[in-house]
Amino acid sequence: MAKKALLLINHHARKGKQQVATARQQLQSLGLELLEQEMPPPDQLSDVIRRYRGKVDLVIIGGGDGTVNAAIAGLIDTQLPLGLLPLGTANDLARTLEIPLDIAQACQVIAAGNAQQIDVGWVNGQHFFNVASLGLSVKITRQLTKEVKKRWGVLAYAVSAFQVLWKSRLFHAEIRLADGQVHRVKTIQIAVGNGRFYGGGMAVAPDAAINDGRLDLYSLGLEHWWQMLALFPLLHRGHHASTPWSDSWEGQEFYVQTRRPRSINTDGEITTVTPAHFRVLPRALRVFTPSQNIVR
Repeated sequence: MAKKALLLINHHARKGKQQVATARQQLQSLGLELLEQEMPPPDQLSDVIRRYRGKVDLVIIGGGDGTVNAAIAGLIDTQLPLGLLPLGTANDLARTLEIPLDIAQACQVIAAGNAQQIDVGWVNGQHFFNVASLGLSVKITRQLTKEVKKRWGVLAYAVSAFQVLWKSRLFHAEIRLADGQVHRVKTIQIAVGNGRFYGGGMAVAPDAAINDGRLDLYSLGLEHWWQMLALFPLLHRGHHASTPWSDSWEGQEFYVQTRRPRSINTDGEITTVTPAHFRVLPRALRVFTPSQNIVR
């Protein structure tokens, strides 16, 4: 019997309109029965998934990281496995899971049925796959218009970073670890990663994985724009901790306090503010991947 799949495609994603027909035909040719639903607003996506509990065997979502992030709560509640069609600009979750960016190949990964348990990050009631961050990244998010993404593609993240860096200022933050240790920092950015990649392919840590049961936190104490030039190549490999401008910790739980409330970005969307309580939800949901083992 053919497996039934709820298909949700964000036609507004960077490659959504061009790829929807290809995805639909490929999935059907691979033996999946599709129940296609118009993509609702992000705040309604999890409720749509919940309504299909018991009616489908899996959920297939086509879109970028922000679209998939909006589905996390519904996927956790229903425990329906996720099939991912990377149609966004950065596609960092797909990079972490080693899902091909070619849509026909991504469909084949879903049809093969290799579902792996992965972790989910959580901050103040908001879930995230890739990273939650405050400081510089929030300004970058506000700079990243649809027009900028369309023009520059994945390079839009780097372009926006250099545009906002010169006017960013250090701020004070207190980071408390689960064992009670407290670290006070002057920082331009604090990022807490659950997966491996974020921001168009930068690595949270050199050994980060989305099923390692931990979060990776780093703080950047940059004081001059030119320091970012030296740091940028290291960020892409996750080796920023080797510089004197970075502090890093790993754990299952963190608390971050700032002198005034600061916005927090989760997978590219501004969703909450400090004070912040971060924690990992180990093996919270299943997703189809090409590999039996996604720990690096």
